[in-house]
Amino acid sequence: MSRRSMSSGRGERRMGMTLVDSPAVAVRSGAASDVEDIEQYRRELTGYCYRMLGSAFEADDAVQETMVRAWRNLDSFEGRSALRSWLYRIATNVCLDMLRGRQRRARAMDIGGPHTTDSFRGDTLAEQAWMTPIPDARVLPVDGDPAELAAERETIRLAFVAALQHLPARQRAVLILREVLRWQAAEVAELLDTSVASVNSALQRARATLAEREISESDVRTDDAEQQELLARYVDAFERYDIESLVALLHEDAVMTMPPYNFWLRGPAEMAKFFVGPGIPCKNSRLIATAANGAYAFGSYKPDPDGGYMPWAVQVIEVSGDRIVGHHNFIGDQNFELFGLPPHLS
Repeated sequence: MSRRSMSSGRGERRMGMTLVDSPAVAVRSGAASDVEDIEQYRRELTGYCYRMLGSAFEADDAVQETMVRAWRNLDSFEGRSALRSWLYRIATNVCLDMLRGRQRRARAMDIGGPHTTDSFRGDTLAEQAWMTPIPDARVLPVDGDPAELAAERETIRLAFVAALQHLPARQRAVLILREVLRWQAAEVAELLDTSVASVNSALQRARATLAEREISESDVRTDDAEQQELLARYVDAFERYDIESLVALLHEDAVMTMPPYNFWLRGPAEMAKFFVGPGIPCKNSRLIATAANGAYAFGSYKPDPDGGYMPWAVQVIEVSGDRIVGHHNFIGDQNFELFGLPPHLS
């Protein structure tokens, strides 16, 4: 099943584009250093916009628009604030514009349920209803302090980003800037053209809302030996379609989601029933490892009737201790392009 039509081609058109690639911008003579100065912030701005919007494709669009606006107004930038702060101001305004009048993106667990395998009818919701995954490589630094990297992974977890979507847009911006990016209240107030008191009040309300959401716990990806062993056992069981071994790796409260299907399951017994029922076309699939939302992830390819293996879903696998707690399947070949995964396996 493909959701290319639902994505409006955003990922295909935008993903990986830099400022100088944009057809909307012509690079001025002698301004290469300016472009480089702006482009160095693309990765962290993508992380910010993703947390604001809950969509990798919309985050990419927002960052590209930010870069274009910055370039067009570079002559008027008088240096009263740091270039980074100026770019975040533009990005915030872009995101607030995009969020105006829109419904929040969500996970299946935020919409209803849980369901049973017997109730599966293949009902779907439009792309705009769902949170989408984002590759770690697009938002996390290439290297850095392990503790800081772990904190970064924590704040792009699916559960955390989904909880952010419950906040009003400006509260969302305040919380991300203050709690995730560690900006001072005065800096946020200047960026949002408001008072420090207003920022502190918005932050207090945002914290209260998140506390009510009771964000589900999972470990971020550490690549330690225990996690690697768990994932190796998962890949082996899934590719052999040994369901007994697979469900033995699941936590008793593990959940499985499959956007765009408006459907989710809880618990090993129900998930086992699904794997040998509606999920049986995934038998004999192949997995290619990647990383998404601070967690382990795989491109899942199911057998192609014409030969080889066709892209089916990007799986985001959340773990806690020695068990899998989340098995999230984002269905659609546009996600494979986003993650740089092959379009087909021979």
